[in-house]
Amino acid sequence: MIHVDAVTRKYGDFTAVDQVSFAIGQGEIVGLLGHNGAGKTTIMKMMTGYLEPTAGNITFDGKKIASHRQLIQQEIGYLPENCPVYPEMTVVDYLDYAATLKGVADSERTSVIADALIRTELTEKAMQKISTLSRGFRQRAGVAQAILCKPRILILDEPTNGLDPTQIQHMRDLITDMARHSTVLISTHILQEVQAICDRVIIIKDGKKALDAHLQDLQKSGRLLITINTGAEHAVPLLKANEAVQAVEEIAGPQAGSNSYCYSLTLADGSNYSRTAASLAALVHDRKWELYSLQPEAKSLESVFAEMSAR
Repeated sequence: MIHVDAVTRKYGDFTAVDQVSFAIGQGEIVGLLGHNGAGKTTIMKMMTGYLEPTAGNITFDGKKIASHRQLIQQEIGYLPENCPVYPEMTVVDYLDYAATLKGVADSERTSVIADALIRTELTEKAMQKISTLSRGFRQRAGVAQAILCKPRILILDEPTNGLDPTQIQHMRDLITDMARHSTVLISTHILQEVQAICDRVIIIKDGKKALDAHLQDLQKSGRLLITINTGAEHAVPLLKANEAVQAVEEIAGPQAGSNSYCYSLTLADGSNYSRTAASLAALVHDRKWELYSLQPEAKSLESVFAEMSAR
């Protein structure tokens, strides 16, 4: 649906975004990660048509945004960074103004605005001036503007900025619900938000794409963790004898009052986790060892992001 092809953006001699390419399919929720200044917001501004690339192309359903800007923008809901709203307006007046700009017909405007207020839990604040709202409620007003008319493409820059934990959970639920009919791109520096709701993550580093992977694939380490009651002298040779196991590392010895030993097993590429785990469990049983745990080692998004940052 969305194709970003070798997009570059320069400011004089400074290259903010350098040859970035990726594609996003219908209904995906994709997280755009990177340190401050990595180029995330610049990419989003180019995708929404508010900033022109120095080079490269961005297309939506085969239409280039450079030549179909207004048509494409009608299908985009966009929450910019820092949530620019009009403080002198009431929430409902702001949404009415936004609906007018989006070309919503007079006959549909009331229902469209009411739906956005309900979805963002702003109904009780509808008649208040935005200037009187807390930061979290101002953020919700910006999100309400973005989801007017249930856009096909939803681009959110730091959508949970300023929200309390309860509001953050509500925002997660809202984004997940919106993905039933929208393609969603979220930029955030909060890794837990990406891990909670995104299907895929794109990491930008120094203006370049450093990683593009599905979370379930990203968090696989290619290793199994096994905890048994047998020390390395006897356990390591037998664990390593399994044809799927490339290396064995003892990562935790017995603690006070315990006789458990934990080993990390690096598996060969293409190995079947379930089959290997079954054969290891059978080995432990045959040797009459005690098996305390056996599970795949999962990487956290934080560890992956730290690895990418360190490279």
